Amino acid sequence: MTEISIRDQWDRLPAPVTQWLLANPGCMILPRTISAEISAATGHGTNGDPHGETTLSQEDVDFIQMKSHEAEAGLADPDHKFFDSVQP
Repeated sequence: MTEISIRDQWDRLPAPVTQWLLANPGCMILPRTISAEISAATGHGTNGDPHGETTLSQEDVDFIQMKSHEAEAGLADPDHKFFDSVQP
């Protein structure tokens, strides 16, 4: 089974999965429910173990931590507008 790259598939992941990943940026092993959702969304198998869990590569952990820091800093969505913003 080929390893899936979270970085390469990030935009294809459902919002609940990305939210879970951002809320758990230090997680090295994804639970089987998250692994199954990633597989369903991407059409690719994960590098899961016999229990359905997925061990993340260091690259993926670093990427998720970067995304989490961006979200904490309010940089995750540069197109986000405050409710009182005015269109030019």
